[in-house]
Amino acid sequence: MIQIVKKGKVILAGAGPGDPDLISLKALKYLQTADVILTDRLVSPILIEEYARKDAEVIYVGKQCSKGIWTPQKDINELMVEFALQDKLVLRLKGGDASLFSNVLDELHAVKKNNIPYEIIPGISAAFGAAAYTGIPLTAREYSRGVRFLTLYDLNTVKENQWQDWATTEDTLVFYMSGQRLDVLSKQLLNFGIDTSKGIAVVQQATTPNQKTSVFSFEDIQKKSLPEFEYVPTLLIIGKVVNLHHQFSWFTEKNTSESYFDNHKNIYKNAI
Repeated sequence: MIQIVKKGKVILAGAGPGDPDLISLKALKYLQTADVILTDRLVSPILIEEYARKDAEVIYVGKQCSKGIWTPQKDINELMVEFALQDKLVLRLKGGDASLFSNVLDELHAVKKNNIPYEIIPGISAAFGAAAYTGIPLTAREYSRGVRFLTLYDLNTVKENQWQDWATTEDTLVFYMSGQRLDVLSKQLLNFGIDTSKGIAVVQQATTPNQKTSVFSFEDIQKKSLPEFEYVPTLLIIGKVVNLHHQFSWFTEKNTSESYFDNHKNIYKNAI
């Protein structure tokens, strides 16, 4: 049982990967009591609609580079500090987990610098959500004994020995924020000798009603080009475990390219 502190505090919380039912009870309790909610783009709109206090100030601070929408991290930090110093309970709500591939370190520096009490509440990351909702165990006996969480945000920093390691490891590889680099990634792994019995799963909008999963073997990729995918939140899973998808997939997909996260924007009272 947590004790809800109503004033002068910042809560850095993960809301899960898209399905609103995947938020933790602890994060949900703060969502129901917060004075101010600073929410990311990949937070389920239903969470705000159904569970936020009706008089809470909800501010959208999402980032969507493909559409030129970008809230500077400096502005987010300043908002957290400003409201907390007004003795308000501030919920900084992030999609997925609070600290995996997020700017939580910048936010921690901001609250510490201003002596503001804070908590960090973990959430189900996109990797775990995508794996569960596609029937792909991230680790499994005889398939993979480890898993790595990676990103190709900056291809120029990936050295030749890194490509070699990724191509030859028996670990499952999960790439965040790398959907638009899928072609380069697959070709480089083939160039560096990846076992062609491995597969690659492209999971878009994981755990939402608009989830869409496409699975390819590297043997097939050798013979034909990968199709282009819509610019929506995308996760890549690579390894032998991907071959389990067809056997254990259970989630019914609607095969739509609509953006789940861009709906219900009228819930936000403010946006910067």
